[in-house]
Amino acid sequence: MASLHAVPLPLAQGVSAFLFRQILERYPGLFDRLGAFKEKRIAFVPTDLPFSFLVDPSCKTIKAVRKSHPITADATVEGPLALLLALAEGRVDGDAVFFSRRLTVTGDMESVLALRNALDDCDIDIAEIIAKAAGPLHPMLRSLMVSIRKRALTSEGLSWN
Repeated sequence: MASLHAVPLPLAQGVSAFLFRQILERYPGLFDRLGAFKEKRIAFVPTDLPFSFLVDPSCKTIKAVRKSHPITADATVEGPLALLLALAEGRVDGDAVFFSRRLTVTGDMESVLALRNALDDCDIDIAEIIAKAAGPLHPMLRSLMVSIRKRALTSEGLSWN
């Protein structure tokens, strides 16, 4: 994924903000389930991307930053992008991934657990969200995205639930 280092930050921000908005439109109460943890900012750090992403549930925002620029968060979740996306979709066992050390969580663990529980109650499908944006190319792009997702998880040694 060395080629991703050339991706402009505004593009990474735009794509992540688009996906984030789409998820919140489909699941408007997602962050309400966090209760007291709604004020906690969580950083997601894909180990295979040059970006980190800061989610602020209280403001319902996501911010992409280059990894060379540190961000302040209450908790940080670090792992391969495919695994982070699979966790967001609630399609892999978060406990098994954590205890197998494929995922690193630092900081306020309770806020991460609250977010995971909130996500588990949703049926987020990132491939569908991306494909819907393609209009008439929706079926073809969805098929491609599902295939990519499956290969990415297989490369991580995981199966899709």
